[in-house]
Amino acid sequence: MTLVTLLSIAIAGYALYNYISSRKPQGRPLPPGPKGFPVVGNVADLPTEQEWQTYASWGRKWGGLVHISLLGQPLIIVNSYKYLEEFEKKGAIYSDRPTLEMGGELVGYSRMLVLTRYGPRFREYRKHFSRFVGPNPTQELYPLIEQATHKFLKNTLLDPKNLNANLRRMAGGIIMKVAYGYDVKDENDEFVELVERANTNFSKSTVPGAFIVDVFPALKYLPEWLPGMKFLSLAREWRQLTDENADLPFEFTKKQVESGSSKASLVSTGLQEQSHPTKEYIHELKWAAASMYAGGADTTVSAEYAFFLAMVLFPDVQKRAQAEIDAVVGDERLPSLADKPNLPYVSAIITEVLRWNSVGPLGAPHTAMEDGYINGFFVPKDSMIIANLWNMLHDSELYPDPFTFNPERYLGSSPQQDPRKITFGFGRRICPGMYLAEASLFACVAKALATLNVEKALDAQGSPIIPVHEMTDGVISYPKPFQCSIKPRSAKASSLIVESS
Repeated sequence: MTLVTLLSIAIAGYALYNYISSRKPQGRPLPPGPKGFPVVGNVADLPTEQEWQTYASWGRKWGGLVHISLLGQPLIIVNSYKYLEEFEKKGAIYSDRPTLEMGGELVGYSRMLVLTRYGPRFREYRKHFSRFVGPNPTQELYPLIEQATHKFLKNTLLDPKNLNANLRRMAGGIIMKVAYGYDVKDENDEFVELVERANTNFSKSTVPGAFIVDVFPALKYLPEWLPGMKFLSLAREWRQLTDENADLPFEFTKKQVESGSSKASLVSTGLQEQSHPTKEYIHELKWAAASMYAGGADTTVSAEYAFFLAMVLFPDVQKRAQAEIDAVVGDERLPSLADKPNLPYVSAIITEVLRWNSVGPLGAPHTAMEDGYINGFFVPKDSMIIANLWNMLHDSELYPDPFTFNPERYLGSSPQQDPRKITFGFGRRICPGMYLAEASLFACVAKALATLNVEKALDAQGSPIIPVHEMTDGVISYPKPFQCSIKPRSAKASSLIVESS
């Protein structure tokens, strides 16, 4: 009997076992959902792009909690905030991560915080994070954030057509400094380019069901040369990049520490605290640092890029925010993070960016650590739980006219719900870098509004080009590329940018 035949039998047996063992026990109703086929379940129903849209349509048909089966593996889709709150309250049993065969095991992202299983290693990662990017240490990072933002303004003034690249350089500069004490080069920085490529691979490899091995795990044992096994060579190539992403900047900082020339950072501090660090400690420190960049750079850039798109599409919002900055700050200096309490409308813009542009439309999947119930529906142990954050952030009951960018939602006597309760995740997996991300986003938005006018670009005939807010696929989603015109508000604004940088 050939290897292929044996594995085919094993896969069929695995699927049948899961199907039989997962059949709904009497009196324990699973959430409703689309009816699948025996054994394979809803494998054929899984969307391959814009998954949140498909899940939202299922929610409109079956409700805020939807169940599907993948070869007997229960998948629970949370479409409404009401149910998300229940998972939040019971976070102790819904804070694990599933095993993602392609992105987690083969490509190697199970070593990153985002996919680390709930347990001692997860808690150690979080300790490293909280020391440098928790709510209190964040203020110590303000000068670094301000400096990086001033540099971004100058780069954008010189090269306004490369907005996305300028934003990436700014975000990369902040996080590489915090994680490794490394000063990013103005152009073609090897570490930033390395991490950007690795982050792209993460986004592609962790989409549930995007690779056949996520549905049939036994396929990973087949040889690469067999038809349909292209994912194995791809995983091998991507894993090398994942390793380099963690190893190379870590080794840079380690050498700096050994030579006595290191700057304060997560890695340098962690190394200096341990005279004889164990292999396990080095592993945790190295991958905690890698997780900081992987988890923060992409998400922050997506939000900042969306802000510029919103200013193009909603010019009245820009004018009102600029008027507030002019009244509070004036034109003799740039706004700073210390001005935030006195700029409520600018702060409301930040809040609306977080809602209007869902950076992680589905977040990262959770796993049930034991049997439980949510509003009377049975959630079996080992169920994969996907929160459709995009749908919650565009729920017309929570946010009327949800596709309109409207910062006023959060002002006045009856503000709408703060989207941070949704957008940064839930339970014990809430984003540990949220404070650094918020500070970076505020600095970018406030300083850009104070000094720049963001308007519609013109085509060859002089007609305005009206962009559309469309999102890319992937675990981390961006607004699709758009054109805009970015110019200084005045000669005074230009001089402030040049002087600050």
